[in-house]
Amino acid sequence: MLVPRKSEVDVELCGFMIPKGAQILVNIWAMGRDSSIWKNLNQFTPERFLENDIDFKGQDFELIPFGAGRRICPGLPLASRTMYVVLVSLLYNYDWKLMDGQKSEDMDMSEKYGITLHKAQPLQVIPIKA
Repeated sequence: MLVPRKSEVDVELCGFMIPKGAQILVNIWAMGRDSSIWKNLNQFTPERFLENDIDFKGQDFELIPFGAGRRICPGLPLASRTMYVVLVSLLYNYDWKLMDGQKSEDMDMSEKYGITLHKAQPLQVIPIKA
């Protein structure tokens, strides 16, 4: 979640007048669902991020999960260093199965809104020691 900003001067942007002192929010949700950048927006395909050169560290504004500029998330270096180790450890040490014969195509991938965006129904999988 990016911190709201305040307009310092009157400005016209894309035909919209933004008065001085107006609160400005960056719509990260809309940026992440821009069909001119991302294909199959409603499908869970995390590999889409591996297939492009977008920098998630605040340089490319197609994807800014950690924010950008002076107020970028201080947890970014820790997250980028540990994410691969944790994920690889989980994948290496365990096999995974869905609960009670559930099929992947029947899973509810809808989202629930709040301060953060998360799944409306939790994903439940069972780790099996490999």
